[in-house]
Amino acid sequence: MRISESCAKCLYDRQRKRIPDKDYLAEVRKLIENRSENDTSPLMVYRFDQVFRQRFGTADSYAEVKRRYNDLVLSMEEKLRGRIEAAKDPVATALAFARIGNYIDFGAMDSVNEETFMQLFDGAEIRENEATVYRRFLDACANGRRFLLAADNCGEIVLDRLLLEQLKRRFPQLTFQVLVRGGEVLNDVTVPDALYAGIDRVAEVLSNGEAIAGTVYEMMPEESRRALDHADIILAKGQGNYESLSGQGRHVFYAFLCKCELFTSRFNVLPLTGMLVEELGA
Repeated sequence: MRISESCAKCLYDRQRKRIPDKDYLAEVRKLIENRSENDTSPLMVYRFDQVFRQRFGTADSYAEVKRRYNDLVLSMEEKLRGRIEAAKDPVATALAFARIGNYIDFGAMDSVNEETFMQLFDGAEIRENEATVYRRFLDACANGRRFLLAADNCGEIVLDRLLLEQLKRRFPQLTFQVLVRGGEVLNDVTVPDALYAGIDRVAEVLSNGEAIAGTVYEMMPEESRRALDHADIILAKGQGNYESLSGQGRHVFYAFLCKCELFTSRFNVLPLTGMLVEELGA
């Protein structure tokens, strides 16, 4: 997904808020101005972080935030599982809940409000205008064997586990792999975070190889490339995975909330609208 001028401005403004150091910001501006047409926002943020570490020795720590939101959603787990299992279609409800977890995003959001997060669960559902995509998702699960989930944030990863549990019940032939970040970036989920959330109980956990908030094939280790290449069903969570995976010729289902003007304009929806999108392969 190409970086528009408005997106480029947003990327710069976020770094300016991060630290108002003129020399650092000059390098950020240079990276933005010299970007290629195929560069994505997650890749740009990865490059910014490399410069940040070179200049200041370490990147921002989200360790406390990540643990707090994993613990918050873990504390909700039994109640949410009860709601899922009582639903007419447990997979649909679990999927709707899993994309609500995408709200916990300290990259795209100016602030994350726990009260807003809780309210998003009220009336969460797969909407009527998403019914066709949802049926195609179920058909893919019924006819496939290898399911790859490209994960996004901490907290969200607990809801992803609840979704995989329901998919395994309905489609017992499926095997699951979960792709997480290869290093610390914002509040995105890494291997230790995923293990803490318990997703290894239902899926094999793989690393994308780098501290990048997206899925960039060229930067992934061979094992993760194979998983992506051979998956029968790919479910990519979050805006960063959409930006970095879309347009690559793969058949992918995306689940995310629209949290910035780029996405609300692209899909013509209100902020925090949940999306279930299918991109057909080449």
